[in-house]
Amino acid sequence: MEWFDSGWGLSLIVFLPLVGALILAAIPRANEAGIKWVALITALVTFVLAIVVAVRFDYGSAAQMQFGTDLPWIEAINARYHIGIDGISLPLVVLSAFITVLVVIYSWNHWPEPHNPKLLMALTMILATGMTGTFIALDLVLFFVFFEVVLLPMYFMIGIWGDTSMRIVPVVHWEIELRIYASIKFFLFTLFGSAFMLLGFLALYFKSGDVGANTFDILQLSELGRAGVFTGAFAFWVFAAMFLGFAVKVPMWPLHTWLPDAHTAAPTIGSVILAAILLKLGTYGFIRILIPILPQEAERWAWFIGLLAVIGIIYGSLACLAQSDMKRLIAYSSVGHMGFVMLGVATLSEIGINAAIIGMVAHGVITGLLFFIAGSMAHRYHTRDMNRLGGQMILMPKMGVILGFAAMASLGLPSLAGFWGEFMSLLASFNPLPGLDVTVFRTFMVIAAIGTVLTAGYMLWMLRSVNFGEPSAEWKDHEFHDIDKFEWMAWAPLVVMTIAIGIYPAIVLGATNDAVANLVAKAFGG
Repeated sequence: MEWFDSGWGLSLIVFLPLVGALILAAIPRANEAGIKWVALITALVTFVLAIVVAVRFDYGSAAQMQFGTDLPWIEAINARYHIGIDGISLPLVVLSAFITVLVVIYSWNHWPEPHNPKLLMALTMILATGMTGTFIALDLVLFFVFFEVVLLPMYFMIGIWGDTSMRIVPVVHWEIELRIYASIKFFLFTLFGSAFMLLGFLALYFKSGDVGANTFDILQLSELGRAGVFTGAFAFWVFAAMFLGFAVKVPMWPLHTWLPDAHTAAPTIGSVILAAILLKLGTYGFIRILIPILPQEAERWAWFIGLLAVIGIIYGSLACLAQSDMKRLIAYSSVGHMGFVMLGVATLSEIGINAAIIGMVAHGVITGLLFFIAGSMAHRYHTRDMNRLGGQMILMPKMGVILGFAAMASLGLPSLAGFWGEFMSLLASFNPLPGLDVTVFRTFMVIAAIGTVLTAGYMLWMLRSVNFGEPSAEWKDHEFHDIDKFEWMAWAPLVVMTIAIGIYPAIVLGATNDAVANLVAKAFGG
């Protein structure tokens, strides 16, 4: 297996879905069975390879890059095909492959209109390549390419298969479908952030030439950052530029406004992929790039990042309480949950960054499940308006139970996966990295703790509106089919993972702990 460990394994995980997309392009659109099986086999093989990486990973050396390779790519600018995986990126690579399999399984019998499985599955495979590639890239140009690869597939996924039932009028005499509005907004927001991020990458490249060869290598730039090469006004503006790029993707308040529209308009699998994986690209960028390369600026900006994080927690929760659209409520809940992730990052401590990573994984599993359920309910009821729903425990008791389970996990119930990220973020805020203002972060801790109460409030209110009571007269004469076999196959693994991580968080923390400790020690000397 030496060939597998020397970069081929990771390369296969990244590019096999792209090969699958090319095969799908060659299959006639009428051959729907062939399209389904190619997509499923591609996703399953990719996931198996990710599991092989996880099994062969040396957890005793989780702080070191493994399964990597470093080859010439664009020699004119010294950009290289440099990839690798450590304890920080491993859980996210496995999560990406895991969610892709479940999305394909769910789609087997749940195709959105217009009916075009070939294009939808091809876009899903391209998304898988971009998502996983971002988590293994160790060159800024390579990172940027993978980071941007996801933009067009998600744009088309929202624009083509998005909700056609809602309209929005942004200016007088101009009526535009929500799906078109949301796809354009997603594209422009992400492109705006990426433009600034690219400027930051270029600035680091040219500045690195002052002490040697110009480089985009993340590990080399991290060494230069620790050596104090990037300081002063230069470091401030570079941090600001890259902060914008990553904050839009998270998304952090007040750059979050594209997210509720994108989730509301997106088809079910688009919402699942967006919530479970795409939001993690931004938070991963903070941990992999910003903190190691610009540690001094990370300390200076920590209070500001923490402030935006706790505003996002409270704002997201209050916005949820004002929603009647079930998908929009879950979308706003992501703003709050990613606020806890960013609060952990802002503490710059081992506990905080570990909290951020387990929070990312838990959010991917739990919110992915919530969007699956919301999509299936909308398929049956033909509405997401919670004012019209109710009595689901009578109409579809199995779906009601799974919804209740997912809601409890989302609000951070102990013994379920959502608990650890929130609890550890609060713990880290009590004792942030030495040198940060303890009073400020303990204030953030109190505000975030209030957010956990609000989270429980809106989740319980959603369950009351949807699950409990008697069905309205509108639904009494309807016969609803409870969870089908494809939904069970897609959702059961998420339920199992939610329980498993909740009971045994070492599933994630066992990989991340040493890598995070190494990152903090190198960046901040402690």
